[in-house]
Amino acid sequence: MRHRKKFNHLGRKSAHRKAMLANMANSLIMHKRIKTTEAKAKALRIYVEPLITKSKDDSTAQRRVVFSYLKNKEAVSELFREVAAKIGERPGGYTRILKLGNRLGDNADMCYIELVDYNENMLTAGKGTEEKKTRRTRRKKSTATAKATTTAEASAEKAAEKKDSVESTEAKADEDKAKE
Repeated sequence: MRHRKKFNHLGRKSAHRKAMLANMANSLIMHKRIKTTEAKAKALRIYVEPLITKSKDDSTAQRRVVFSYLKNKEAVSELFREVAAKIGERPGGYTRILKLGNRLGDNADMCYIELVDYNENMLTAGKGTEEKKTRRTRRKKSTATAKATTTAEASAEKAAEKKDSVESTEAKADEDKAKE
């Protein structure tokens, strides 16, 4: 039984899967954004986020632990120098997955996986939306109050019309009696 075994094997043997995730993690650290399938991106997120957390503590022991996963000196030094300095304050959630659609050849779900603090477009877009936060409604406030006053005036007019119509029918009835 495979109860509570949630790890995605990605259709590969363990050695192939570990090598593939290590290579993808190296590419992500070096290039800050890579394009891959959604399943691989989700597996990579589980693989790389603990390594980024380890990089916050720049010690020889942590570097050796991370090197045992990545097996690339340049990627380890990039992770501990630049990435850790930029992500030092963040408590977790270092990666973002942006869905792209389906691949033409096999209809696989494609996505970008990127380091959160390195996408300048998302950072500047996030700052612009913080300033302007208004609720969108179907009607404006001025038209809503105008409608409320208009409906009140309309109901008053209808009541006046009813009263006038009742008086006019009574006056007509009196005139008809007078003619007879």
